Amino acid sequence: MSVRPVKATRRSPASLEAAEKRAANIQNRIADVITRFAGSMWFVYLSAIWFFCWIVFRVEKYPFGLLTMIVSLEAIFLSTFVMISQNRADEKREILSQHEWEFVQQEEKQNEQLLQLSNEILELTRVIHQLTVTHTGGEPPPAPGPDPKAP
Repeated sequence: MSVRPVKATRRSPASLEAAEKRAANIQNRIADVITRFAGSMWFVYLSAIWFFCWIVFRVEKYPFGLLTMIVSLEAIFLSTFVMISQNRADEKREILSQHEWEFVQQEEKQNEQLLQLSNEILELTRVIHQLTVTHTGGEPPPAPGPDPKAP
């Protein structure tokens, strides 16, 4: 019932999996529908019309005890649905956080592998240079260390 435009965005596999698990439960689907409707302007319009008609057509006399009870119950249920919605958002954030953590761990492994490969390439370059110097009879390069010309 929401009038919000739907944007086509790519979702992470972890997020899609969580949404599928959530949709498998009928209670979650009902809560999602109610939350979507209660968070829309249509709900505001419908409530305003309801209250206006209740008062104008004098469904009950002032001080509107039944209307007050209905509004209180509505507030109780809506606050419950807001908390359900927040819990769902927390679950999504937790899933995405876990997915990002796993991704960072994979990147860390790749970085370690790249560092190891770089060190092996450096060592092979030194060996090749040493062999070249030995084979051509040239002078070996200075040992690696701080640059004596540096200030």
